[in-house]
Amino acid sequence: MSPTTPYDGRRIRAAVIGTGAIARGSHLTALGALAEQGEVEVVAAVDIDAKAVEAFCAAGGVPHGYTDLDRMLREQRPDLVTICTPPTLHRDQTVAALRAGAWVWCEKPPMPTLADFDAVEAEEGKEAGPYASIVFQHRFGSGTRHVRRLLDGHDLGRPLVAHCQTTWYRDTAYYAVPWRGRWETEGGGPAMGHGIHQMDLLLDLLGPWSEVRAMAGRLVHDVETEDVSTALVRFENGALATVVNSVLSPDEVSRIRIDCERATVELTHLYGHSNENWAVTPAPGVPDEQAAAWRDFGADVPSSHTEQLRELVASMRAGERPRSSGADGRGSLELIAALYKSAFTDVTVRAGEIGPGDPFYTAMHGNAPGWAPVVSEEVPV
Repeated sequence: MSPTTPYDGRRIRAAVIGTGAIARGSHLTALGALAEQGEVEVVAAVDIDAKAVEAFCAAGGVPHGYTDLDRMLREQRPDLVTICTPPTLHRDQTVAALRAGAWVWCEKPPMPTLADFDAVEAEEGKEAGPYASIVFQHRFGSGTRHVRRLLDGHDLGRPLVAHCQTTWYRDTAYYAVPWRGRWETEGGGPAMGHGIHQMDLLLDLLGPWSEVRAMAGRLVHDVETEDVSTALVRFENGALATVVNSVLSPDEVSRIRIDCERATVELTHLYGHSNENWAVTPAPGVPDEQAAAWRDFGADVPSSHTEQLRELVASMRAGERPRSSGADGRGSLELIAALYKSAFTDVTVRAGEIGPGDPFYTAMHGNAPGWAPVVSEEVPV
């Protein structure tokens, strides 16, 4: 008989922090779906803009709106806090929620630096939570579940070669918004803010990485961060992968391809995927019935915030660490830090080497010449 948790026999009380587009379009939708199933109830929302939170609460049927996070945590005592604010706020807001006893579901990028991520993990409960999980919704759904099962069961043979591509297009008007393209406010360029989803999915499918070699450039946009990067990644299982992250690509696509001994598995989509976005190509000699089984993905459950939230709520009720938290959530951020370090210093970076004392542990630009923000000095009059 499993031990009881504080959430047995009742709905989980949830609060939303930040009421912008991602909160309205994805988080509230996911919370609403689980509310209909009797799993959660949304008790509060917080935003520094009083009119924005008032409109959010009115549109979503949320009973309590706040402009002060600490006050909301004291008065509403939510079980779960979903964070939909800019990355620079994630650390402090996550820590505040954890200290108040709430589990956290935080939008990507998770934290601006590895140091921030480790500081948050240190605030988590040691047993049964609360834990802080990152929104990596592309891991969830029937397609990813089926392919992960094939890879874990070695049905396809050893993974050998992989490609991870996030090639999107952002024009100058996109970067005219003052906080974009800056290390302090966006945390990084397309590797951090755009390609992180596909890189996380690649790690979820192939397992831990061991080393990375990378290049980055500012080819078009006048920004602090990169606007394109490429990387070669070696995995612990021996597989080799190329990773491309770009905001310079008019023909936009998100893609993962894994070539195994007995088949190639490929995912092609843009911002989310369903079963039809996956393809399995068997190697010559694979029996037709075997290939047909590989191509049978079962009932279609698209990737979504709803699917990840459903699993997170199940983890809360079981008192178990959820996926995309702790070491499992840190891997993608560490890969990005390593990518930047390799690109900006022209070295091969190995997993585990970026820690306290390394400049890339506390800043994704690592204070590298030509990449660190330029601090303007006032000239005395």
